[in-house]
Amino acid sequence: MAACVISRTLSSTLNSDQQKRCLSSRPEGKVLETVGVFEEPKQQGKYETGQLFLHSVFGYRGIVLFRWNARLYDRDVCPPATESKPVEASGEQGSKEVKGKTHTYYQVLIDTRDCPHISQRSQTEAVTFLANQDDSRALYAIPGLDYVSHEDILPYNSTDHVPIQHELFERFLQFSASKVPPFIPRDTLQAWQEKNQPWLELSDVHRETTENIRVTVIPFYMGMRETQNSNVYWWRYCIRLENMGEELVQLRERHWRIFSLSGTLETVRGRGVVGREPVLSKEQPAFQYSSHVSLQAASGHMWGSYRLERPSGTFFDVRIPPFSLESKKDDTPNGFLPGPFTSLA
Repeated sequence: MAACVISRTLSSTLNSDQQKRCLSSRPEGKVLETVGVFEEPKQQGKYETGQLFLHSVFGYRGIVLFRWNARLYDRDVCPPATESKPVEASGEQGSKEVKGKTHTYYQVLIDTRDCPHISQRSQTEAVTFLANQDDSRALYAIPGLDYVSHEDILPYNSTDHVPIQHELFERFLQFSASKVPPFIPRDTLQAWQEKNQPWLELSDVHRETTENIRVTVIPFYMGMRETQNSNVYWWRYCIRLENMGEELVQLRERHWRIFSLSGTLETVRGRGVVGREPVLSKEQPAFQYSSHVSLQAASGHMWGSYRLERPSGTFFDVRIPPFSLESKKDDTPNGFLPGPFTSLA
């Protein structure tokens, strides 16, 4: 896989698990190619617009557009913080108060050359928007747009003036040899960010680990649509499952509970997620996907579980951390959205 084959020298800077993940994803017969030079990951400080990187888990090449300061609610730890969120309506999961802490995420572009190699483990059309007001259910996506946590960034630099292949790269960024990193934002990027911030903004992240399977959920409010009889509020949620242990497992079922402020409680059960039953192994430990939910109320919350299978044929349940569905003052997205787009209607 080209995203992981930076060069023989750079490969030596990855730890053994990262090398295995990269090499196991490379198509047979492909040779290594040099694309840049690794930099020391930042333990302190933040990455700037234009920073090139490899994703430490999924292995793709990308570039940072801008950053988000989110609140991380980790049910595995309770660090001191100024904010907390109680668990709501999730009796089966207890009533533990979860402390939040500030955590940095980045809006990034994915190199389109790497999308075919990661599509089985991470959706590359995960950032979706509501379409026009005339169609209350139509969605469209911007391919190759992602959110990446600070610790998943493996920074590198390149002498290539266009190191990332993506249709938005040259619309959003331009090369400037005097800058570090040498890619600076165009006015188009700032205008796009400001126009679409309500629908792009990452504010809350929820995380919980059960039997070495870590589930991270990020909800996003998408807007409201008027129907003949009511208003319909839409959210998308991005979920990452990661196997932190040694044993291979496979996701078999999902079980959701969806509570609406209108008073309804819906139960959803089904096989797998987004039509797949992903395997989580030591070599390829993570799977990431996005889905959508709509309510006829301005807020609600969700929680649930996944059922996973071990090689022995035994099953166990993994908790999905409870998370709120909160709406915002609705300025229905009319989009200053320079293409490309993919319709999901």
